[in-house]
Amino acid sequence: MPSRTADRGIATEVETAGRLRTALGRINRRLRHTRSHGALSPSQWEVLSTVARQGQVRIAELADAGGFNPTMLSRIAAKLETDGLVERVQDREDARVAHLAVTSAGRRLHAAVRAERTDALLLGLDRLGDRDRRAIVAALPALEALAKQLREGPA
Repeated sequence: MPSRTADRGIATEVETAGRLRTALGRINRRLRHTRSHGALSPSQWEVLSTVARQGQVRIAELADAGGFNPTMLSRIAAKLETDGLVERVQDREDARVAHLAVTSAGRRLHAAVRAERTDALLLGLDRLGDRDRRAIVAALPALEALAKQLREGPA
């Protein structure tokens, strides 16, 4: 039978996970309200951002990495293509395979949104005290490791 101490440890971990989820959700929602991204949905922004970071990306790989169903991803890609933010590129070795590549307009939009979101974070950090800023800096390696674990999924 688990001890009360063990129960409190589990409750504390659940509370910590809940607080972290809430804080990250609030930060993410605030950062999504940028003016630069225009009319892009969060999913469209995620696809554009991934393609801008990686260069050319196979559509099938993008679907797997982003957890998109292929039909939804096809619609998102078509919208981004219509808006001139990405273009489809055939694979040099296999003409049946399509890649998405960011256009110069897509690259500019990606850079503008990232800059605006970075500025929003800088303003928020400036309003915090030194102690809180140091705590955030100290927590970054652990948060980056957590992001990597979540991206890789269960072992």
